Amino acid sequence: MKTIQILSAALLVTFVTACGQTAEPETAPAAAAASKADAGPKVGDKIGESDAEKAAKKAEKDASIVAKAVEEARIEAELEARGIRSIGWEDLMPEGEEERLAKMYQSQMATLYSGSPIAEGSAMDTAVQIGTFNTVGALDGVKIRIPGYTVPFEYGSKAEITQFLLVPYFGACIHAPPPPPNQTIFVKTDDPIKLKDLAQAVWIEGTIRVQTQNSDLADAAYTIEMTNLTKYEY
Repeated sequence: MKTIQILSAALLVTFVTACGQTAEPETAPAAAAASKADAGPKVGDKIGESDAEKAAKKAEKDASIVAKAVEEARIEAELEARGIRSIGWEDLMPEGEEERLAKMYQSQMATLYSGSPIAEGSAMDTAVQIGTFNTVGALDGVKIRIPGYTVPFEYGSKAEITQFLLVPYFGACIHAPPPPPNQTIFVKTDDPIKLKDLAQAVWIEGTIRVQTQNSDLADAAYTIEMTNLTKYEY
């Protein structure tokens, strides 16, 4: 009887030892997986740029804004020294003109959507220039600088241009209806230029005149005797 108990104890020791030996390889993959899971992102972890990276980008953007403002101030000071005034398109419209223009557009829309069909090729099937020739007399003879898009009367990469229209938005007079006459400027220059990229906005410098010019593309209430043309930097 004692021998059997001894043998049973021996078998138990062997079984426990064997279990211990076989348990290690089975738990190793689980431990590795748990370790990998611990190394991954957790709830609350920040995803994306760090605070330091965001701060660096913001500082770079702020520096760019400051540099641009300094450059614009330098240009304005230079223009003032040369007696040139920077203006915007709204400066070409006399007081109350925006309200008058709005009423004109409302009237046109009411006509277009009155229910009567517009026949293709008819007088109604055209890009009508809406607006007036009302101008700001105080601008006559002033040396100005204004940004805009060029619309030449003749095309071609080698075409030397001495006359063109300046408009406030791209595609006007070509892919879109012309702006009002007092938002259209007829530009002329003694020195021929080449207009290759019509989608590029430009700065025009010169003497502005309250002088009407008519053309097949659009009528203009102002004329500029251009002295300089530069690329508009966005």
